[in-house]
Formats: sequence, structure tokens, C-alpha cells
Amino acid sequence: MIKNERQYRITKAQAARFAKSLEKLRQQPNPELHPLIAKAQKDALESQLADLENELREYDSLKAGEFPMESLKAVAEVPAVLIKARIATGLSQRDLADRVGLKEQQIQRYEANDYATANLARIMEVASALDIAAEMPASGAGAH
Repeated sequence: MIKNERQYRITKAQAARFAKSLEKLRQQPNPELHPLIAKAQKDALESQLADLENELREYDSLKAGEFPMESLKAVAEVPAVLIKARIATGLSQRDLADRVGLKEQQIQRYEANDYATANLARIMEVASALDIAAEMPASGAGAH
């Protein structure tokens, strides 16, 4: 995911380089290269270029104000989801604390204030301990 203008410029330059390499490959295929290797090379460039172009389109859309703000409501539901998941999995606060490597009192405090004092890393640890982290969206692959 592109997070700022600097990353946008870098991604745009990378996409241009991939497009140029792909065009060169199409116009001047290497006759010494095995056809399967040539195809794999072309497919890899096309895939990488498509990924970069998707990231650029997403950033352009976000910059244009295209974002479903109602999706932010899900963030407000995270504390209740964590508490409900703990209960539904049959874990006590002590069990969850043991899984995360905390004291039971810390889990009690987190739940008492709806995880308001927990940072995102801690929330992800709790979600992982509850085996619900796999259902959470990824933050995006690769750094720019």
C-alpha cells in the first residue's frame, strides 16, 4: 500500500521501469533463452507491473476522496469482538493473559476500558492468541 507522495513517486518510477523492461522483452526476445524461462520472465514482469499499477490506482482513488468511511466503523467494534471471541472460545481472562504473556489484571484492565490503552501491536497479539488474526486484513505487502 502506498502511504504518501514519496512512496507514490517511487512506485510510479518502478512501474515505468517494469513497463520499459517488459516492452523491451516483447520487442527483442532473447533467442538464447529457453522459451519456458522467457515466458516466466515475461509473466513475472507483467505480474509485478500489475501489482504496482493497482497500488497507484488505489492511491489515486484515495487522493480523489474515494474511500468508504463507513468501513471505519469496524475499528470501533474491535474491542467487543476481542471480548466476545475470548468468551466464545471458552477462555478466561487468565487463560488469555497466559497465551499473550501478560498478567490476568492487564487483560482485565484492557477489557474494562474496551482496549483503549492497548496499542495496535498488543491488539494484534490478543487477536492472534484468540486465533482470529487470520481473519483480519493484512496491512499491505512490501515497503516502498
